[in-house]
Amino acid sequence: MTYTYRPKGVCSQRMTIELEDGVIRDVQILGGCNGNLQGIAALVRGMKAQEAIERMRGIRCGFKNTSCPDQLAKALEEALAQ
Repeated sequence: MTYTYRPKGVCSQRMTIELEDGVIRDVQILGGCNGNLQGIAALVRGMKAQEAIERMRGIRCGFKNTSCPDQLAKALEEALAQ
């Protein structure tokens, strides 16, 4: 399954996630801090989505109430709910 999410409150503009049986197969993130987001995508590839959610949920970026990892956790939650 491929799921596309529009992040809110961060620099990234779109997250496309490929899930298979609850496991993250690929993540593509448009916009934001390219190197950091490539690193996050590489780290979560092959990880169970629920574990990634637990690790990233609630991470903040500076004074913002959210971050790209937090938004990725929200995207994964929405994808799993479908």
